[in-house]
Amino acid sequence: MLRVVRLGSEHVFVSRPAILHADLDAFFASVEQRDDPRLRGRPVIVGGGVVLAASYEARACGVRSAMGGRRARQMCPDAVVVRPRFSAYVEASREVFAILDEAAPVVEQISIDEAFLDVTGLEAITGTPEQIARRLRTDVRREVGLPISIGAATSKHVAKIASGAAKPDGLLLVAPGTELAFLHPLPVERMWGVGPATQRRLNRHGIRTIGDLARFGEAGLVRLLGLAGGRRLHALAQDRDPRAVRRGRRRRSFGSQRALGRGLRTPEELDATLVALTDRVMRRMRAAGRIGRTVVLRVRFGDYTRASRSRTLARATALTRPVLATLRRLLRAAQPAIEQRGITLLGVAVTNIEEAVGGVQLELPFDGVDHPALDAVVDAVRDRYGSDALQRAALLEAGEELEAYLMPFDRHPR
Repeated sequence: MLRVVRLGSEHVFVSRPAILHADLDAFFASVEQRDDPRLRGRPVIVGGGVVLAASYEARACGVRSAMGGRRARQMCPDAVVVRPRFSAYVEASREVFAILDEAAPVVEQISIDEAFLDVTGLEAITGTPEQIARRLRTDVRREVGLPISIGAATSKHVAKIASGAAKPDGLLLVAPGTELAFLHPLPVERMWGVGPATQRRLNRHGIRTIGDLARFGEAGLVRLLGLAGGRRLHALAQDRDPRAVRRGRRRRSFGSQRALGRGLRTPEELDATLVALTDRVMRRMRAAGRIGRTVVLRVRFGDYTRASRSRTLARATALTRPVLATLRRLLRAAQPAIEQRGITLLGVAVTNIEEAVGGVQLELPFDGVDHPALDAVVDAVRDRYGSDALQRAALLEAGEELEAYLMPFDRHPR
C-alpha cells in the first residue's frame, strides 16, 4: 500500500498504514469441534448455565453467547452441550499467537482470540497485506486446526469491521480509498463501541447506518452521546482513526512451531525440525534483548491430542546450545509416545522471560563451543544476508551442502 507525495521537486513514496485484524471464529466451540471429530458439522454449545460460545451451526438457530442455557437448548434442541476446557483454549490461543508473532513485527493482542497486526511496509519483504493475511489463515488452519477470519484496511476500526464482515472463515480487504464506500451502508451497530443501548438511542433519531451517523453531524452526536462519545463516533464514521497498533505488555514467552502432516517422521527428521525451530526462537530472543529460564517442548499427536514437557535451567540464557540440548532430551523422552501415536506438530518455547539488563553472567568457553560470540556472528550474517545465509549441516539434504552455503553470498556481491 504505497502512495506518492511531492516534496519540492522530488517524489517520495510513503507507505500507507496496513493493518490486519485477526479473529478466531467461534473460538471455544471451534476448539471443541477440532478435538472431537464427532462434533464437526453439528451445533455445539460451550457452557451449560450460560452460553460461553456457540458454533456457527448453533448460531444458525439463534443461539448467542451470554444467552441462558435453557433458552439456548429450546432454540436448538439438537445442540451438543459441552463443558468448557479453558486449558485447551489457552493452549490453542498460545499456538495461534506464535504464528501471528512470526508474521508481523507489531502484534496487539485484544483478547484470547483476536489481535491487530501492523504489516505496514512489508510488501518487499513478506508480501502485500492480502498475501500475508492469506498465508496466516493457511498457517493457522494447518498448524492449529482452527478457522480464522481476517480484515485488512488502513485503520484499526475498518480492519475490525472487515474481519466481522468476512466471517465465518473468510478474508476481506478494504482497499485504500474505498473505506467510506465500505462503511456507510453498514448498520450502525457494526461500529466498534456501539452497544445495544447506544444503538437504540441512535435508531430513535433515525440513525440506522454508519452513513446516517456520518451525515448527522458532530454537534448533534455530542448532544445525544456526550462530548467524548459523540466526537469519537463521528470521527470513526468519517474513517478518521489515527490509533496505531501497539504491543501489549512485554511478552512472557518466545515460541515457534511447525505442522508435520500425517506421514511418519524419523527421529533424524524430528531432530532437524527441532534444530530449525530452536534457531528461530533463540535468534528472536537475542534480537529482543531477552533471556529465558524454562524450556518447553510441545507435541501434537496423530490423534490430535497434545502434550507439553518442560525443564527449567539453572540460569536464564539466550544461547542456542543449552536450550537445544534441553529440547533434545525432552524430545527423546517423548519418543515412545510419538512412535505409538504419531506426530502432526512440533513446537518449542522459552518462558520465564527476563530482560537482559546490565549484562548477563556468561560461562567461560572452556570447550570453545558455547560462546555467545558465535551466536552473535551467526545472527549478524543472517540479518545482513537472509535467514538461509548460514545453515546447519543437519538441515541440509545430502549433496546440497556446497550449493546452500555458496548461493546466499553469490546473491550479495562485495
